[in-house]
Amino acid sequence: MNQKPLGERLALLTDLYQLTMAACYFDQEMFEEATFSLFIRKYPAQRGYFVAAGLAEALHYLETLRFTAEDLAYLATTGLFNSHFLNYLRGLRFTGKVQALPEGSIFFEDEPILEVSGPIIEAQLAETFIINAVSLQTLIATKASRAVQVAEGRPLVDFSLRRTQGSDAGLKVARASFLVGFLGTSNVLAGKLYGLPIFGTMAHSYITSFPHEIDAFRVFAHNFPTIATLLIDTYDNISGARHAVTVAKEMEARGQRLDFVRLDSGDMAAISKEVRRLLDDHGLNYVRILASGGFDEHKITRVLADGARIDAFAVGTKMGVSEDAPYFDIAYKLVRYADQPVMKLSTGKVTLVDKKQIWRTFDAQGAMGGDIIALRQEAMPEGTSLLQPVMANGRIIRPLPSLRESREYFKDQFARLPAAHRAIQDPTPYPVTLSSGLKELQSRVVQQIRHRELGES
Repeated sequence: MNQKPLGERLALLTDLYQLTMAACYFDQEMFEEATFSLFIRKYPAQRGYFVAAGLAEALHYLETLRFTAEDLAYLATTGLFNSHFLNYLRGLRFTGKVQALPEGSIFFEDEPILEVSGPIIEAQLAETFIINAVSLQTLIATKASRAVQVAEGRPLVDFSLRRTQGSDAGLKVARASFLVGFLGTSNVLAGKLYGLPIFGTMAHSYITSFPHEIDAFRVFAHNFPTIATLLIDTYDNISGARHAVTVAKEMEARGQRLDFVRLDSGDMAAISKEVRRLLDDHGLNYVRILASGGFDEHKITRVLADGARIDAFAVGTKMGVSEDAPYFDIAYKLVRYADQPVMKLSTGKVTLVDKKQIWRTFDAQGAMGGDIIALRQEAMPEGTSLLQPVMANGRIIRPLPSLRESREYFKDQFARLPAAHRAIQDPTPYPVTLSSGLKELQSRVVQQIRHRELGES
């Protein structure tokens, strides 16, 4: 199937003010280099870290950004833009460069996730899409990583597609949750697009369409003996478990094995204990228990604390919409233009000036010890630099890591984050400081702005 590149299809997926600002820059012949920094201002409640995700999508957008003839014809109909500016957009390509955290990186509030440098019109037009792409996947990766943590090695599967806010979100949730350790997804298209393992069970409608529950179980086991998971709560969990035992024994006689029984309602801890006893009493210790129904890191923690005998979790709605923290205060702000550092002084939203680098220190055991946000040119011999050049002259400069490689990178990075900072409740703030050079420049620019704009001496 012929399909236009991402950026060529999505040039108009932006806010109108990006185009009106670009038209003003064009009118004033403002084409000097600008640097914009993408960061999250503060943690949502009960968060102590973030997981960077969505970089690949943002870079592919920049690399293929085009305004088509149809796009320009539509803009002309608005009556807002003159022909000279529209003609400029006709030939516009992103020609700048990007420094970014690798996908799967652990980072903290106020730290740059990425910085985009290029002619100001090009860098400005990228704002809306970059925020959209990075914010959603970072939001979900952060939420999903918490579920992985409390599951303590139990497999997790993304079941969120039916409840995510749109089809694109459903795909990105599957990708972001796999990045941080989910086993796979129920989303078949995500499996195709991203190479994810796909999993599924059955719905209650399937059970109720048969004369008897056991009939539904037998038909499914006959058709899908290698992936058979039986949903046992349609009428009664224990009755359903007994029917599952019968079908499991019939499968054994055919040289097959039932994989899972699935719980989807009720007191998960109590029911799982009873179902486990029933399975074990019939020699079915190999049949595992999968639980679904409103799970996220909080519910997983509660049921395991109650002694639940659950082997795996299907995690859906609450992870897929990041129910307890559905958005980030994420911003893409101009930090340098025409070789001059710039900043915003709004109350509660002061930005950090200029191009930056993050330096991370580690203790003797390799655990993260603290971060320093520094000016790009500053060297910190005691630390490891985190932002990496990923794009130059509008082109991705090296092959991006595969999703599975980024998954391994996250696993390594997360293991280095001390437990106090990744606690599900009341995490200890991770130490992030500013370098002496950044603090000095920040102070100087504040004074200059106050003198120039506010008339202060």
